[in-house]
Amino acid sequence: MLQRRHGITTHTQLQCSFLPKFSIHIETKYEDNKGSNDNIFDNEAKDLEREVCFIDIACDEIPERYYKESEDPKHFKSEKTGRGLLKEGWRDTQEPIMCSYKLVTVKFEVWGLQTRVEQFVHKVVRDILLIGHRQAFTWVDEWYDMTMDEVREFERATQEATNKKIGIFPPAISISNVSLPSSIRSAPSSAPSTPLSTEAPEFLSVPKDRQRKKSAPETLTLPDPDKKAL
Repeated sequence: MLQRRHGITTHTQLQCSFLPKFSIHIETKYEDNKGSNDNIFDNEAKDLEREVCFIDIACDEIPERYYKESEDPKHFKSEKTGRGLLKEGWRDTQEPIMCSYKLVTVKFEVWGLQTRVEQFVHKVVRDILLIGHRQAFTWVDEWYDMTMDEVREFERATQEATNKKIGIFPPAISISNVSLPSSIRSAPSSAPSTPLSTEAPEFLSVPKDRQRKKSAPETLTLPDPDKKAL
């Protein structure tokens, strides 16, 4: 994931190394209005087909497994700002108010799957944005007094904790001193690294107490050439 900031505009690019034809690009802009600027992305996407989707952090439904009453703007009241208990139509009455505009572009250039996959990803991204902005509102008492330096440190700590949770660690190499058999030490550089031995491995050897099957005579008697047949 690559994220860049240009003033109040943020660019987030997500790509997958083993799916080079798949990408998600999210451009974000903020304005002090109620979502009334329909032309905010005209310069960036004037030639693209777009669908405008409003996200209501208070009234839109979220997947049941992600619902928490403490993160429901309809039931939350901020102690530091007095904001909260958002009801139907809150965008027309709430002050102050800011809108986060996002231009989401999904590409999955695989014939036969493109449309279905892109539609599915758009739905998933919408759910993520809905849940994330609900949390940003209901966590306001935790970040309201932060300075920008404290915000950046919080982002860094959050990224580090996330990487640990999903198992992303810096590569670690451990070297131990182990004496190697002489057959390896004296082998040429082109020789295989597996120790060579004239004896079969234990798991391939036949038990000593097991009688071998005889598929042919142990000895073969040949006629004596000096003796002619009578």
